[in-house]
Amino acid sequence: YFINLQYIQDFINGSWVARYGKPMEERSVKLIWSAIVSVYSIGGLVGSLSVGYFTIKYGRKKCMLYNNIITLAVAAIMGCSRKANSFEMILVGRVLYGFSAGLGANVHAIYLGESAPRKIRGIVTMSAAAFHSMGKWSGQFFGLSEVLGHEDRWHFLLAFASIPAVIQLISLPFFPEAPRYLLIDKGNQEMCNKALQKLWGRKDFKAEIEEMLEEQAAIKGEKPKSVWELLRDRSLRWQLITMVVTLTTVQFSGVSIISSYAFEVFREAGIPDEKIRFVTLGVGATEVFTSITCGFLIDNIERRALLWRAFCCMASTMALLTVTLYLKDTISWLPYFNIFLIFIFIMFYGLGPASVILPLCLEIFIQSSRPAAFVFTGILKWTEFAVLGMAFPFLLAELKNFSFLIFCGFCLCGALYVFFMVPETKGKAMLEISEEFNRINICRLFCRKDTQNHGETILATRL
Repeated sequence: YFINLQYIQDFINGSWVARYGKPMEERSVKLIWSAIVSVYSIGGLVGSLSVGYFTIKYGRKKCMLYNNIITLAVAAIMGCSRKANSFEMILVGRVLYGFSAGLGANVHAIYLGESAPRKIRGIVTMSAAAFHSMGKWSGQFFGLSEVLGHEDRWHFLLAFASIPAVIQLISLPFFPEAPRYLLIDKGNQEMCNKALQKLWGRKDFKAEIEEMLEEQAAIKGEKPKSVWELLRDRSLRWQLITMVVTLTTVQFSGVSIISSYAFEVFREAGIPDEKIRFVTLGVGATEVFTSITCGFLIDNIERRALLWRAFCCMASTMALLTVTLYLKDTISWLPYFNIFLIFIFIMFYGLGPASVILPLCLEIFIQSSRPAAFVFTGILKWTEFAVLGMAFPFLLAELKNFSFLIFCGFCLCGALYVFFMVPETKGKAMLEISEEFNRINICRLFCRKDTQNHGETILATRL
């Protein structure tokens, strides 16, 4: 939430005084505030863990509908917390909001990827990233003190998530279930064809249905994998490594730090405190703009090229930012140049990882392993988010501006991995992509070495 933390801390202390007639110790207030912040990640982790179970049991569409009901209930709890004079309601609400976010974000991504034709799968899937950016920017805008971020109105901001939940709850029943789920998981070709026509018009989807039938035949009636089965499956080893490397690079690229610790980052960059909120709003608007722009590029430019080039540019920007932060007190205009660099960094993030990672994670897994893959993705993402969120204040205190070199290193490593190891996925069937990963080799692991002296042939094995 983009609310002045002092308002929440004052509310915690005020509710304690109303109950017990004496103020809470400052240390206890900070402890409760830290718990309110951190339990969101715990809820997100639990929500991500439940993705596989709920998507298999209820389907993609019902899962999103039920999730909106949870969001509305949580919004009511959060909105009434001030009236009830209960900071515990905020604490519970944060856990449930995290659960809703962890479940909803993953199910939404799966639904989009399984509903889109191959030619426009990229732009349809990355729309989730664009709306995620819009959500963050909306929080920044409505969190301004002139809007809902005022001392008298902050509780309305806590319940703001009810608006998109109501919109989706009203509109989603008019949409069909994901076509790939209907055919591959449920074996209902007629319903799949109707769903495709309802989503994309009355056209001939014979090619799309044949592709799904081929994938269904390749699965051979196999049940959806669990996370443990996914981790043990050697045929999916490179897909898992690719997902871990790319997601870890994004989490440790520095973009989540700029969002979560914007005040500290911009203060370190030399920006006056009273201007930081407007700079943060500009950063959010930049991410929205670049995410939308990438939508027009993602199905025309190779995903792999977009990703590794963006990582390289982000690494270069972080390296330059480290230098300019070190010199900010020597040149008067450098603080404003630092703002420019942060905007450039967010722009590269929006044009690359923000828009490409989600389609990539969807495309590299076939139907039987996709729910488990998204469970694993959620575990990885929320765990890394929590670790980085706890560690960064200490890194900033100890290393100052040099802490950004760590992010530079992660971006550079991610770029090298994508350039050398990740095959292109644009415009390919998901079975084709799986075959591409099966052909990956390191240092010619499948090459043949003929030893003429002994007349023997040695074949290397997969790692």
